[in-house]
Amino acid sequence: MASLDRSDPVIMGHILAQHRELHEQLMSVRAALGVQEPPDRPAILAARTALRGLSDHLHRHFLQEERGGYLEESITRMPRLSPAVKVVLAEHPVLLAELDRLIETVAAADISPLAWQQAGRDFECFADHLTAHERNENAVVQDGYNEDLGLD
Repeated sequence: MASLDRSDPVIMGHILAQHRELHEQLMSVRAALGVQEPPDRPAILAARTALRGLSDHLHRHFLQEERGGYLEESITRMPRLSPAVKVVLAEHPVLLAELDRLIETVAAADISPLAWQQAGRDFECFADHLTAHERNENAVVQDGYNEDLGLD
């Protein structure tokens, strides 16, 4: 473990890698939902696949955070961060439910052009919520490790 006055490069590298993968997942969904309306069957299937991939990634990511990891390490280093970590962790089920609703919309076999457009807007809203969540999480980790990740 790194000393308490500097970051652990393994943990910081892991965080940055997860954020890159998350960004790639978001871009994949954005591209899949950005096709011309009305969507054809392959476009709908691509959107479903991308959304489910994002959902699987977030479930793994959130589970890892909830089982300890760098958020727990941040609290160990600075116990005053405990309330902020609780807020970050409480956002997980909300974000997953928001994504599940979007997946249900795109899973409809007969999605209308209006519903497709709304799914795109709903995804952008979800992406904004997820980005805000990640920003809050980064703030906690940066405080806990006294390290600027350069992700703001």
